[in-house]
Amino acid sequence: MARDYYEVLGVARSADQEEIKRAYRRLARKYHPDVNKEDGAEELFKEVNRAYEVLSEPDVRARYDRFGDAGVGGAAAGGGFQDMGDMGGFADIFESFFGGFGGATAGSSRRRGPKRGDDLRLDLKLSFKEAVFGGEKEIKIGHLETCNTCNGTGAKPGTRPVTCTTCSGNGQVRRTTRTPFGSFAQVSACPTCSGTGEMVEERCETCGGSGQRQESKKLKITIPAGVDNGTRLRVSGEGDAGQKGGTAGDLYVYLFVEEDSHFRRDGINILSDLKITYLQAILGAKIEVDTVDGKVDLEVPAGTQPNTVLTLENRGVPKLGNPVSRGAHLITVQVQIPTRLKPEERELVEKLAEMRGDRVSKGGGIEGFLGGLFRG
Repeated sequence: MARDYYEVLGVARSADQEEIKRAYRRLARKYHPDVNKEDGAEELFKEVNRAYEVLSEPDVRARYDRFGDAGVGGAAAGGGFQDMGDMGGFADIFESFFGGFGGATAGSSRRRGPKRGDDLRLDLKLSFKEAVFGGEKEIKIGHLETCNTCNGTGAKPGTRPVTCTTCSGNGQVRRTTRTPFGSFAQVSACPTCSGTGEMVEERCETCGGSGQRQESKKLKITIPAGVDNGTRLRVSGEGDAGQKGGTAGDLYVYLFVEEDSHFRRDGINILSDLKITYLQAILGAKIEVDTVDGKVDLEVPAGTQPNTVLTLENRGVPKLGNPVSRGAHLITVQVQIPTRLKPEERELVEKLAEMRGDRVSKGGGIEGFLGGLFRG
């Protein structure tokens, strides 16, 4: 049996959507196959994604809370969920447990009509800056498309499907079972036509009678500015083609952001470090620093202490859905204290120490003195 999805994500059943999202991002980052090469990490990654797919959708989560894993059994494996009304969903659950005792169910009748195509999932890597600024991205997917030769019927051109001779077009077969408690009639999908009520006598040579073909396709999708690791994008109608006139499924694109050698992210703020000399820290300086927008000048005030955080407003990550509003770029200053000085540098620093009245050893102890400068 599947583990409880709340337990998989490590959240309480009362957790709100933001808690669920944070837990998912943390675990997805931890177990992603490109990051974690340990045995079992990929399975845990899939389990985490499945749990998030269920709990991130309010109506699907409600069905899961009510019926458990059986309530979301119609979800497409690997991403996204098919539309399923409450009554139709319950009928599928009932049929899976009891085999449709007594007559036709909503699930079996639905299979004979138009059938929606499966949803598909694609994992897409983004660079740090692509996630910050978004933009257009070309992707390639493989999905099922309606066969153009037979127009999805599965029958050879010039012919068409005929009524199934096993079930007489009902799509179901009935079997009576005698038990000590009486006779029970069990209705199940017809094994000949798989519940469609029709069978193909002469199959289409292009698709082998399935009515669909696997095709590769290039798509251009728009990545919104400000997306983060684990963000899911839905591309409507780009999943597998439907059958018998059914609508196509959707494509769900999961985004994974690569780490940057210079920048880190904290929500909508960007973090980085800046190394400066002790003289720049004492006297102040104007230094050119890297940002996601390019190089900008940063004023380092005189007397700046180690680990001081300097802020560049509006140089962070755009808010998702509101790209005009951006976070800040927070720069942590790291003061480099030299371990060795040239003789002339040492002489000047020793004179400065005498002027300040600091006790240092001639020819040594300079590092301690310099450290003292930053402690007041």
